[in-house]
Amino acid sequence: MTTDFKSIPIIDVGPLVAKGDDLKMGQDPSVREVIKQLDQACRETGFFYVKGHGVPQSLMNEVKDVTHKFFHLPLNEKLKIKMTPNTGYRGYQKIKENITKGVPDLQEAIDYYREVKRGMYGSLGEILEGCNQWPKEPANFKASMEEYIRLCTDLSRKIMRGVALALGGSADELEGEKGGDPFWVVRLIGYPGKSAAIPQNNDIGCGIHTDYGLLTLINQDDRITALEVKNLSGEWVPATPIPGTFVCNIGDMLKIWSNGIYEATLHRVINNSPKYRVCVAYFYEPNFDTLVEPLEMCVEKSGGARLNQKAVYGEHLVNKRNYFINSSHHSHHIIHDSFSII
Repeated sequence: MTTDFKSIPIIDVGPLVAKGDDLKMGQDPSVREVIKQLDQACRETGFFYVKGHGVPQSLMNEVKDVTHKFFHLPLNEKLKIKMTPNTGYRGYQKIKENITKGVPDLQEAIDYYREVKRGMYGSLGEILEGCNQWPKEPANFKASMEEYIRLCTDLSRKIMRGVALALGGSADELEGEKGGDPFWVVRLIGYPGKSAAIPQNNDIGCGIHTDYGLLTLINQDDRITALEVKNLSGEWVPATPIPGTFVCNIGDMLKIWSNGIYEATLHRVINNSPKYRVCVAYFYEPNFDTLVEPLEMCVEKSGGARLNQKAVYGEHLVNKRNYFINSSHHSHHIIHDSFSII
């Protein structure tokens, strides 16, 4: 249950990263301390910073740098990788083509997904079949992003092992048929700076929402505070950038697996700075075709009361894409609303 937190905790996951490939990591006292902190953060805030994560600061900066450079290209260059149905809805979105709760977001973005080959998930994954689109400029864009995605996937796997231990399971409790073949999503987002000369009817970079998967790693510009997290009293707590860290948050699928012990926390983005802001968001997800429902061990920890929610992860994701298709074949809006968790 989210609390009246006033700040977001910082967790040094170094011991967890170092021992993350050892299924007996929970026996190590330094790892147990990280697990304790993860458990507290997931229960009380749903958000936490991680340091000691092993992703080089130089690479974190480089992916933000190439993202800035891409978004500053002329529109006709950016539209060369335009998001379309034929690309499996991967690619570039213009400003205000992303819609949250019925309101266009003041952002532009590029979406990347783990590639889905024809027939890989049957009819469930058909809409997302396609290859990622990589711009020719900046020249180092594709290589940097692919290395970054590889490292974020490995880091997320290790953090999720810590979460599994925190919930009382084995280190690989959330792997195998649940999350041993994880799907991932990467969204590169650009938020225009606030301009007194050009007043906006809506200055929300991204409207109030929860994330729909397991774990998000947010790599944000260092000098602009724009991400805000909602506490139990309805106050907005800023996720002020701390260089060298990721802001992490848990999503809807982990809320279900944990039987509501862990809560996916509402958040939003408002860029009140005059400077253009970028965010590289990596989303670590369950297996695409897995049924996510409360884990028995978490039901027992909750005294037997079962959260009345379950979802096939891929359907949860594709419902989002169906909103996208039905809105307009021409302007390709993505609509983020309450997804169907049944």
